[in-house]
Amino acid sequence: MNLFTRDSAASCAEGLVVCFLSLKERAETIALLALKSMGTTDCGKDTDIRCRNEELALHMKTIAIFLILVTSACGVALPLLGRRLKCLRTDGSVFVIAKAFAAGVILATGFVHMLPDAQEALTDECLPETPWLKFPFSGFIAMLAAFFTLLADFVGTQYYERKHLKDQAETLTCNPIEEGSWPEITPASSVEDTNHKKADALHGDGHMHIVGIHAHAASHSHSHPHGHHSCADETHAHVHGEFGHVHTSPPSVPDPSIRHIVVSQVLEMGIVSHSVIIGLSLGVSQSPCTIRPLMAALTFHQFFEGFALGGCVSQAGFKSLSAFMMACFFAITTPAGIAIGTGVSSVYNPNSPRALIIEGIFDSISAGILIYMSLVDLIAADFLSKGMCCNPRLQFVSYIALLLGGLMMAALAIWA
Repeated sequence: MNLFTRDSAASCAEGLVVCFLSLKERAETIALLALKSMGTTDCGKDTDIRCRNEELALHMKTIAIFLILVTSACGVALPLLGRRLKCLRTDGSVFVIAKAFAAGVILATGFVHMLPDAQEALTDECLPETPWLKFPFSGFIAMLAAFFTLLADFVGTQYYERKHLKDQAETLTCNPIEEGSWPEITPASSVEDTNHKKADALHGDGHMHIVGIHAHAASHSHSHPHGHHSCADETHAHVHGEFGHVHTSPPSVPDPSIRHIVVSQVLEMGIVSHSVIIGLSLGVSQSPCTIRPLMAALTFHQFFEGFALGGCVSQAGFKSLSAFMMACFFAITTPAGIAIGTGVSSVYNPNSPRALIIEGIFDSISAGILIYMSLVDLIAADFLSKGMCCNPRLQFVSYIALLLGGLMMAALAIWA
């Protein structure tokens, strides 16, 4: 029996070794083919050779740099100026509707522009059949980008929430309640019924009412709606302490601006990653027939991407300097890509296998980030919010704006 077991174990181990070596050999072959495909040779494809005009293309690219710079700056600046303008306040209906339109533009950018462009680049006939034509890399990379965006979203939110709660705890520690303001010590068991009977009176004034001493705000807290209407804004919390409990507005509820801090940073990362590639593509082109529609599409979608980003930055409550830096970084990214593309157009070959792979990978990453951000952090966050659900008219108009934004951006794919 032992001999049989040893022989079975030996044959099983031998099979595993053979399987491992086979997988290793296949992986090395695929990696070698992938490296060979990263060449810089020209595939000999130039669809716009009849429209090639380097001098006119240079003039158009110069115009595009200034036009897109101004448009991007205006788009991202409008919501930031809304802090001082009533009609553009982030809690106003005009802003919500405009943001829904911008979310539709971003969603269409990911689905209709970025993802198909990535698919086209990574399945180009210039690339070797193995591995690029054997597997849908564009969709796979976009899926991974969405997964990692979710991870960054989650980790960033957790980090800022913990930081916020830590700052709150330090504030309470540095500003203790004065001795004369302590109420009479009463056991929790003797006041439980009284507290519930007086709940409305206790919660109506917004002051903190403490029953007993050493009430720990961090332990056993919960909140529930105040009143009978689901759209009511008032909430209160019970915090159970060592001898009693506290009635107060929930002190441990994270600041809503925390989500907007994370969203604005991740959204800017996604926008910047594809803005560089788009700007580079426009910059290296020597065809006015390609530049003209691309410039119009970029002007349109940069404005509304900037508006969505500026809205998130404004809602996050960044300091003026931080908001200004984020706005400037967004505004100059695409013009910088155009300038870089123009500078390297004489030595950069956009039809080489290496350029196609790099462009396809970056477009796939951008598509995954933009699709996730538009669906989860812009559309779902706004349309499932209490303010939207409690205002059917605003909800309907926002849906129309979302649809129009997506359709208009998708229509631009006909020309660019």
